[in-house]
Amino acid sequence: MKSICYKRIVLKLSGEALQGKKTHGIDDVVLSSISRQIKEIKELGVEVAMVLGGGNIFRGQENTASRGLDMDRSVADYMGMLATVINGLAMQDSLEKTGVPTRVMTAIEMQRIAEPYIRRRAIRHLEKGRAVIFVAGTGNPYFTTDTAAALRAMEIGADAILKATKVDGVYSADPFRVKNAKKFARLKYIDVLKKGLGVMDATAVSLCMDNKLPIIVFNLNKPGNIKRVLLGEKIGTIVN
Repeated sequence: MKSICYKRIVLKLSGEALQGKKTHGIDDVVLSSISRQIKEIKELGVEVAMVLGGGNIFRGQENTASRGLDMDRSVADYMGMLATVINGLAMQDSLEKTGVPTRVMTAIEMQRIAEPYIRRRAIRHLEKGRAVIFVAGTGNPYFTTDTAAALRAMEIGADAILKATKVDGVYSADPFRVKNAKKFARLKYIDVLKKGLGVMDATAVSLCMDNKLPIIVFNLNKPGNIKRVLLGEKIGTIVN
């Protein structure tokens, strides 16, 4: 068998990825598929941490005055962080039913349902073979879960961020709307920032650039793709 390219990863999942074909909420079929893929890579010896979005339940930026709605941005962002906790608990339940021991760690303390995020404890969980799910973003408003993923990846010494999406990489335009959109096999961080490509938000990309952390963008909906990325197959887009 091929050797794995990355020993410790942060898998970034959007809330929309978890809702699957539903208009909102969580799709059990998607959860089960992700859990099976994670079990598959755990069996290769990969240490897996995850950061989940909350857009399938509540998206902070879409409920603020800047979008024509009368809600303070901080309040909306905190509500979005709580939505990620719901997703994290659902993901944990699915993973453990698949046979993957899992810990949920939250940036906003809620002792009855999740552990507080402590860097050394998170690393210890990974070393013991547990999957770790980071929820509640950074714990601060005005920061996205993309930034949380980059920050946690730096803190735990991850080798790469795997950004799971509904398309097979980064394109010059939305491939669902623009027929001749160009797919990039490889990009530099600075090109992502200059061209405004929707890989991750600018703060997250800048963090990865400063710390030389690669970002791999790939299609989550094709079973086995996480394993293919880790085995070095040429799928998706690499930003480095």
